[in-house]
Amino acid sequence: MTQTKLKSKNSIKSNVFLSLFVQVISLVVSFILNLIVPKFIPELSYAHWQTFVLYAGYVGVLHFGLLDGLVLRYSQYDYDQLDKPRIRSQFRALLLGNSFITFTTMLFVGIFVGGANKLIFILVALSVLSRNLFTYTSYIFQITNRIKIYAKLVISQRLFFGVFTVVLLLLHVENFYMYCIADLCADFFGVLVGFFYNKDMYIGKAIPLTESMKELKSNISSGCMLLVANWSSALLISGAKMIIQWHWGDLIFGKVSFSFSISNLFLAFVTAISVVLFPQLKRMEKDKLPQLYMTIRNAVTPVLFISLLCYYPGCLVLERWLPKYVESLTYLGIMLPIIIYASKVSLLTNNYLKAYRAEKKMLIVNVIAVVSSMTAFLISAYVLDNMNLMLYFIVFFIMMRSVLSEIIVAGIIHVNIKKDFIIEGFMTMAFILCAKHMKFVTGCLVYAALLVLYLYMYKDSLKQFIRVKPKKAE
Repeated sequence: MTQTKLKSKNSIKSNVFLSLFVQVISLVVSFILNLIVPKFIPELSYAHWQTFVLYAGYVGVLHFGLLDGLVLRYSQYDYDQLDKPRIRSQFRALLLGNSFITFTTMLFVGIFVGGANKLIFILVALSVLSRNLFTYTSYIFQITNRIKIYAKLVISQRLFFGVFTVVLLLLHVENFYMYCIADLCADFFGVLVGFFYNKDMYIGKAIPLTESMKELKSNISSGCMLLVANWSSALLISGAKMIIQWHWGDLIFGKVSFSFSISNLFLAFVTAISVVLFPQLKRMEKDKLPQLYMTIRNAVTPVLFISLLCYYPGCLVLERWLPKYVESLTYLGIMLPIIIYASKVSLLTNNYLKAYRAEKKMLIVNVIAVVSSMTAFLISAYVLDNMNLMLYFIVFFIMMRSVLSEIIVAGIIHVNIKKDFIIEGFMTMAFILCAKHMKFVTGCLVYAALLVLYLYMYKDSLKQFIRVKPKKAE
């Protein structure tokens, strides 16, 4: 193995462990937000806070693909190789455009919206600036593979949010808007931290306006399909949450959002590895990508199925800690398997489709899934008035999107994983049946037995992954 290849492999390993450490910090903060805050604020305040979180989650579309275009066009460059005046011009376009959207939206909401929603959507308008500026800051570190500095950025932002939230809890603050403000301030603090390491990406001479507009057009045209693919993907869950809020009201929405929040805790580590993986894929030789795909898949999938076992002890703890959210545990038993398929899309298929510049195929898969799912969600709510059916549909369509994406990737890299789809689908249905329709102890034992059988079937792949060691440099 050449010194360059060994250095690249060690770099991937180092970056993965560093990102996992970042996610430990994020996990602690998420634990506070999702398990501590609901204990000490009223259910309606929690529901209003989750409404802010839901709609603020969509303001990322308002860079219109600019930031995704930067990722796609510049991820193969190191920091010193970047054309900084060109990148600075894009930051200024982002800042100007998002400032206009923020202040226009605040003016509209101030005039036409009343009640609690007025304050919620004013805060959402502010998040247009905070979210997109923070995303720009973090992307610059990611695309240039400066994962150590990226880790400092995320740790700073998450710790600020966590400490701010703890202070609010110690002061017995129950008003939801203060927790929203903590979220916004954390993003702006992260931008300041990024500025400290990255001044020349914000300040300095930019390219001429005419050339800047051409660059803007190139970035948006490159990134818009990826943007639509990513955000149409997010609609699979957020669209269902919106319909739940509209049809069943704020309190039910809050309880369902709580179960989604618990599911998101499981996805934290996968998100971390995904951040590291894409810049590395852009730098790897194409003939190495199929083997890496199967290595990651064979390692991640069993771990995710094992993690579903945490549902059972988790239920015992949550029943005692948050008795007013016991109903959420029923929803969680249906929705928890989405971590299997959302993780594979986030970690593997999206990164591979981006590496092979197959954004159109990503877009088609996500649009099919979103159109189909939204139709099913609306029928579940407004025709059948059945929320459990809607939750089953969420799992089904996330599974469908994952399988379709993997079929496309498998065709590109020439691997056969049809048998895996069938076995994983069976395990998913088995978990839901055990969690939803069996008594607690019986369900736990049956799923554990099936999990042992599943791990036995894949023992050779697991052994091969565990035994893999980097060869010494020649």
